[in-house]
Amino acid sequence: MSGDTSAYWAACVRGELVIQRCTACDRRIHLPEPACPWCGGDSLVFEPASGDGVVHTYTVVHRSFAPGYQGREPYVMAWVDLPEGVRAFGHVVECPPERVRVGLPVRVTFLDDLPHWRPA
Repeated sequence: MSGDTSAYWAACVRGELVIQRCTACDRRIHLPEPACPWCGGDSLVFEPASGDGVVHTYTVVHRSFAPGYQGREPYVMAWVDLPEGVRAFGHVVECPPERVRVGLPVRVTFLDDLPHWRPA
């Protein structure tokens, strides 16, 4: 695999969330890695994910210093637990910040070819 994440980004362009699986130890890995963080194996395959999740934790950004995000405040960034046993990171969209909560069921959506999360 040698650290090539192009399959992940190509799936995002298609509107599909994929997660790596190590063929040596069968553990799931997200975000993409060049080698398995558990066994060191480098035979990693990308497999489709359900796209469902639950907000694990989040923060509301009221003042951003990141280029491209200034003037979009407030916005929500969250870690989302996926049923595949990994966590994904991204914006929560289509939901006012005051409605986001730990345990909120969410579904992946893609904006600008990046995975984001909206209420399910």
